[in-house]
Amino acid sequence: MKQTSTTSTPDTSDDAPPLTQADFDRARFRVGGQDASRAEWQSAVRAKVSKQRVNIMLDTPIVEHFKHLAGERGYQTLINDTLRRVIESEHIEADLRSVIREELAQRFG
Repeated sequence: MKQTSTTSTPDTSDDAPPLTQADFDRARFRVGGQDASRAEWQSAVRAKVSKQRVNIMLDTPIVEHFKHLAGERGYQTLINDTLRRVIESEHIEADLRSVIREELAQRFG
């Protein structure tokens, strides 16, 4: 069993082997289940993701935390991904609660 940390620092360990350049060289680009060129794939990705530039004030410790996690990757991307996961988990939680209520109503109502 994997031990969990009691600190507030997230566990970033991964059991997957590291990716090599050879892995990336073998990658296939697919759009809608069909093989596509790199340019077609990039175009499809850009079309799916729209972004809006906004200016917000974040607490310094929060920015420093994400910069530390990101390294050279881009801390803004990590903040965006984290916010997206929170929104998605709220939807999942609401759906789960709804299903449980329906099941309880059918069995006991």
